Formats: sequence, C-alpha cells, structure tokens
Amino acid sequence: MKSKNSDLQIGVIGSGGRGQLLGALAHRPGRGARVVACCDVSDATLARNRQEYGAGLFTTGDCRALLARPLDAVIIATPDFLHEAQAVAAAARGLAIYLEKPMALTIAGCDRILRAAARTGARLYVGHNMRHMPFVQKMKALIDAGAIGEVKACWVRHFVGHGGDFYFRDWHAERRYTTGLLLQKAAHDLDIIHWLCNGYSRKVNALGGLTLYGALPGRKPREKGPTRPRPDEMQLAAFPPTKMRGLNHRIDVEDLSSVQMQLDNGVFATYAQCHYTPDYWRNYMVIGTEGRLENFGNGEPGTHVRVWNRRKQGYDARGDATYRIPVSRGTHGGADPMIMAEFLRFARHGGKTATSPLAARESIATGCMATESLRAGGALRMVPRVPAGLAAHFRK
Repeated sequence: MKSKNSDLQIGVIGSGGRGQLLGALAHRPGRGARVVACCDVSDATLARNRQEYGAGLFTTGDCRALLARPLDAVIIATPDFLHEAQAVAAAARGLAIYLEKPMALTIAGCDRILRAAARTGARLYVGHNMRHMPFVQKMKALIDAGAIGEVKACWVRHFVGHGGDFYFRDWHAERRYTTGLLLQKAAHDLDIIHWLCNGYSRKVNALGGLTLYGALPGRKPREKGPTRPRPDEMQLAAFPPTKMRGLNHRIDVEDLSSVQMQLDNGVFATYAQCHYTPDYWRNYMVIGTEGRLENFGNGEPGTHVRVWNRRKQGYDARGDATYRIPVSRGTHGGADPMIMAEFLRFARHGGKTATSPLAARESIATGCMATESLRAGGALRMVPRVPAGLAAHFRK
C-alpha cells in the first residue's frame, strides 16, 4: 500500500455511467488518490476519460490489461453479470476493491468473491451507498438510541416510478443478466432492512409477477448479447406506463413483487416493489415495543423522519417528534461522496466501515431465495448463512 504522503493508484473498470461518477469522486491528485487506468467497452467513454483524468491515463477495453497495471485499488462499476469474475480477479491481485452492488448474481458467486478476498487479504468494499444517506442514518441513530424500543417489525414500500426506463429497456429485463429485480433493485432495501433491524433474513417467501411491461408492444430488435442502456431513449415524463414503447426484446423479470422475511433475531419484515408507480421513492416504517418511525422523502427538500410513541385514536400526521433531514450536496442525497471518502480511507488504512461485505452477501442471499420463492408460487425458502470461516474473517 502507498506511503502516507503519496496518492493511491486507482483503476476503474466500467468507466462510463456509474463508473464515471465514482471515478470522478475518487480522483484527488495530490490529495491521496489518483485515477490512473480506465477500462470500458466504449471508445467514446475512454476518450472522455482521457480528457477527465489526463493524457497519461492508461485506457483499455480488456479488464485483464488494467489489472496487470501497478495499482493499489480498483473500482468495479460494470453491469451486474460481470461483477463476480472481475472482483475475483482483482482480489487475486490483492487490490483494495470498490465493488458496486449487487455483489454478484448468486449466493455461490458472492461466496467465491469473499473466499478470493480472504485468501489474499484484499480489502473488499461493496457500494451499498444507502447506508450513507442522511435519512437512513437518522433512522438508524434513532433506533439505536431506543426511540421506539425493541424493534419487532419493518415494512418497506418501494415505488419505482421510472422502472420501465431504468429496468425494462436493456439487460436488466432478462433473468440471465440479473437473476431478478428482487436482487438487482432490492439489494439496497434488503441491506437497509437488515441494518435497521440488526439481523439477517433466515426465512423468506414471496409473490409477484410480470404484470404490465410483458404485454406492451413495440419491442427493440433482438441483439447479440445484453442490450446496453441508451439515455436518449428514456421517456421519464411518459405516463401512464402503458404508453411506453421500445422496451427490451426479451422481458422475463417481474415488475411487481412482495416479500416476507423472518430475521435471525425474530424480527418480521415485509418488502414490496412496483415498477410503474407515478412517484419514485422508498418508504421505511420500523415498529418497536415503544413506538414506530417512518421516513417521508429520500433526501430531497422536505425530507423528514417522524416518530410516534403515544397512543391515540386515528392517524396523527404530525407524530410525536419530527426530524427534518437537511439536503446534502452530492448525488444520492450526498451518499456518493461519503461512500467514496470511506472507501479511500479503507483502501489505505483498513478499519471499520458503515458498509459490510458480509451484509452485502446477506442481501443477495435474501434476494436470491425470495426470487426462488416467488417463482415457486410463494413457497417458503431458507436463506443459507455465510460459511463460518468466511464470516469470522470479515468480522475481524
């Protein structure tokens, strides 16, 4: 690892889109970190990277060539179905790894990544940025301070208003590239449920289906390999979603789903996801022995968290305490700058982090087993634990 006064040498695999944002946040020449290599399948993206990071930037379309460079850390922000192989390869080099969520598409894939990182001592960090969102952190702080007593239940509603544009126009719509949206899209929420409730899901069952987008006409022509997203195709103002056209040629993931979970500490949780609502936000409600709390908004102006802990008749919209959440600078409610700052500190020094590769694996395991349950008509499924040796290594 670099000396205290020199920059970490960072490579970015998947340097367009999300990778472009993360790379820009990591690039701090003379202040601890420098992006020195980028890998992407788009020549236009690599040309833009050279403008952003300087003419001396190493660019390639082959991640193996990037990983052969003298690097300290790597950011992996490629499509989900590439995460496992690329993370395992980076871990084999002993690099510090920022791996975008979801960690992998399968439980076995997550465990392979964990084993690879444990073998070489690679510092593995998974990009669950919602743990850095101020409204989530406020809810966690209130729960940990005993504001609602002992947690017993958590109910989550996820209104995915732009689901048709973000998940049904490209490879996200196909099981072979995502497993399903209870993994790809819900990985954040399942992680936050586990974090707020201080436990991991052990039993799940789920129901859902492809209830709207599967019947829409006007599909894109079939392509070889996964269809790539094109921002110019977005129709974010179109409503209702039944008017949408130009969706992926193949759609076999669900657009409506709900999951019930029992955590290892006895907490019961429910998660519901819909990809054609008019609004786009997440609502978390946590119920304890002495009250409940709930968020309204996800970081935009007016976001607040309310607590109820006095008995009353009917609904009290004001609650017993209201906590206004200040608007933070930066994408995802200020979470992205904070998560990258934490990763750079972790890459250099190690230590505790708000995110956890074990928690990331548990969210994927829950999403995988919930998807299996859904496709088996709601049958109960057990969520396998992380192998004991791996769990011990990552708890150090």
